Amino acid sequence: MANFISTNLISSRSELNKTHLRIFVVAILALALVVPQANSFDIKDFENKIVERTLENGLRIIVLERRDAPVASLVTYANVGSSDDPKGFTGMAHVFEHMAFKGDQEIGTNNYAKEKIAIEAEEEAFLAWRSERNKGSLADSVKLVNLEKTFRSAQDECDQYVVTNELGNIIEREGFVNLNAFTSMDQTCYLYNFPQNKLELAIMLEAARFSNPVLREYHKEVDVVKEERRMRIESSGIGKLIEEWLSASFKAHPYGISGVGHMSDLGNYSREEATAFFKKYYVPNNLCLIVVGDVNAKDVFKFAEKYFGDLPKGDPIELIHTVEPEQLGERRVVVEDPAQPFWLVGYHVPNSQHADKPALDALVDYLGNGRTSLLYKKLVKETKKAVNVGALTGFPGNKYPGMAAVYAVNAKDVSNAEVEELVLGEIEKLKEAPLPEEEMEKIRARAKASFINQLESRVGMAIQLGSYEMIAGDWRELFRELDRINSVTGDDIQRVAKKYFTRKNRTIAVIETVDS
Repeated sequence: MANFISTNLISSRSELNKTHLRIFVVAILALALVVPQANSFDIKDFENKIVERTLENGLRIIVLERRDAPVASLVTYANVGSSDDPKGFTGMAHVFEHMAFKGDQEIGTNNYAKEKIAIEAEEEAFLAWRSERNKGSLADSVKLVNLEKTFRSAQDECDQYVVTNELGNIIEREGFVNLNAFTSMDQTCYLYNFPQNKLELAIMLEAARFSNPVLREYHKEVDVVKEERRMRIESSGIGKLIEEWLSASFKAHPYGISGVGHMSDLGNYSREEATAFFKKYYVPNNLCLIVVGDVNAKDVFKFAEKYFGDLPKGDPIELIHTVEPEQLGERRVVVEDPAQPFWLVGYHVPNSQHADKPALDALVDYLGNGRTSLLYKKLVKETKKAVNVGALTGFPGNKYPGMAAVYAVNAKDVSNAEVEELVLGEIEKLKEAPLPEEEMEKIRARAKASFINQLESRVGMAIQLGSYEMIAGDWRELFRELDRINSVTGDDIQRVAKKYFTRKNRTIAVIETVDS
């Protein structure tokens, strides 16, 4: 129950355009997908069929042959996420997710030689404009207007050499589907499905993203990310609340900074600075290639060597060394907004590899997973104090210690104080005695079904293998998950509730409705 929950918080580029509340709800509802055939799913059979290889440059390749249909999924993980954004360059990992669809020196351009010159002129104009902007109150307003005009004109010059969405068109023409990507706080993932006879093309195109990228339309894509921020956070009461809540919860660790970045950072970094980020993190020893489907593993390794083998190995990437200090007391956040009241509490919890994580996942499942959960029955069905409740753990990431969260959408005319009293009261009751075994059996059954559901599709299996390889350090940990689920007891849930769900360790955030 560890990594797959947070992986699905942001499941595609389209998901990035939804509010944080939607992300919360989707994550929790995903846990309720029960697969009746779960017990017949032979997970050991899959584990035994997986083969792997690491190239000399450090690229990890994982292959699972599944020949039930003539298709396959290719997933590439870059072990870099929004928590790795450099100071002053928030949102950069997310921007690079966008740039991976722009092609290279051959794909996406009608004349790269001329485009290269135009891009250099555009960047020179941008740097001049930025330099004047960064003077703040000392900037020359007339000069700013003229510098921006020069920059926009240079952008227009670049545009005439761009073949829009050529990579996507090639992939679609060759029978590929579901070209997609997502950026989380912990990692960036690229994926698509392809016909069995297009394996070499799939790996060749994937290698081109990382060996020969061109940051075309770079500043326009930054503008797209700015618009995402406006929509997801600045125009959303829930979005603003969660950004403020994370900032209050983490005063040291970068999990406290929104993955979409700060508006003042977005658009302030140049191509040169973005390229330095790319060269640091998008190196073969920081990538993992996963192929699941109707393929021959020997062919996958051969083509990976052919197209990725010449990429130079980069410097080893170290984990973020910043450790969030122990919280010294309850923290509270109030956001005044025209949105309806909303109540949220979060508790600091360990990362996904900690021994307490399965019990915490089970606790959160019992509290807020679906219509049969404790809080849904109490707040929505019985007292009618909320119209929806939910809970999740491993937010906003799992690589480092994160948060276990419980939220409630208040019913009409119900105060945040009323919701808080009910939620915290139910949490305190869980500390008084272990859950009975019959409840534990339900929790285990839901967790197993949800876990197995994630693995039934080719792309789902590939995503999970890559996530465990990157975060846990070994894809084999994926196949230990059922053992961890089975090991959780009612005593474990009581113990972690007492240990982590304390007043001192929590941050509460609310929306107080005000007139617009």
